[in-house]
This record gives sequence, structure tokens and C-alpha cells, in this order.
Amino acid sequence: MSLPTPIAERVLDLVARIPPGRVMAYGDVAAYLAEAEAAEVAEVSGEPGESEEPGEPGEPGSPAEPVRLGPRQVGRIMAMYGGGVPWWRVLRADGTHAPGLEEGLRKLRAEGVPLRAGGTRVDMARARWDGGAGGTGPDPRSSAAD
Repeated sequence: MSLPTPIAERVLDLVARIPPGRVMAYGDVAAYLAEAEAAEVAEVSGEPGESEEPGEPGEPGSPAEPVRLGPRQVGRIMAMYGGGVPWWRVLRADGTHAPGLEEGLRKLRAEGVPLRAGGTRVDMARARWDGGAGGTGPDPRSSAAD
């Protein structure tokens, strides 16, 4: 197995920080990292989207063009390298794990993650983590309350 790429390392770092009892969807991980990358670029360049010189990082064709990360890419990274982080805290957007990952549901139950009626899907509105430092409370993007 090859070593993780820098973007894979960022995914794994974020997943490692998801607190017990909280979860993120694959798409949440991708969106969080895209927002963090945009903030870093803005900090370096002065303003978001500003690019005055050809070949600056982020410009198509430049050597430092940002990686386009989506839910599928996050899933692939998790499948390849996620064994050393709490992989069970990263789910599909509907609150389920991929087939064959029933152990993840057992781990989530043990952590007290809120489940939907029937007990086989995580209640994403209540359990979703937004990447904040505290890791408590509902995701601000959610309209549901605890």
C-alpha cells in the first residue's frame, strides 16, 4: 500500500478529530476541507478568488492546482487509509454506513449517537458535527433541535 497523499492526510486528520458521539457525512468532510482550503488561499492572496499572475496556485494547469474533493473521493481515501482513525463516524448522507460495515453501527450505538426510528440509521440532524472545536450541539446547518 502506498503512503497517503497530502489531501488524504487532511481527510484522516479531520476524521480523527470527530468527537465520540458525533458524525460527519462523506460530503461534509469534503465541504469542510474545501472551505478550509479556500480560507487558506484567501489568507495568502488577500481576497478570495483574486489571481493576478498566471500560474498562481489554484489556477487551472498550475502545478499547485487544488484537488477537487467530493464524497466519493473521501470514501475512497477512507477505504484505503481509514483503519487508523474512527472511520465509523463518517457516514453516507442518509445516516447509514456502506454495506459490510455493520461494526460501525455497533460502535456508534456504544458512543450514544442518536439514531432514527428503527435504530439502523443515524439521526444526522442531531449527530452531525460541523468541525467546531467543542463538538457539541447540533450542526448550525440543521433546523432540528436536540
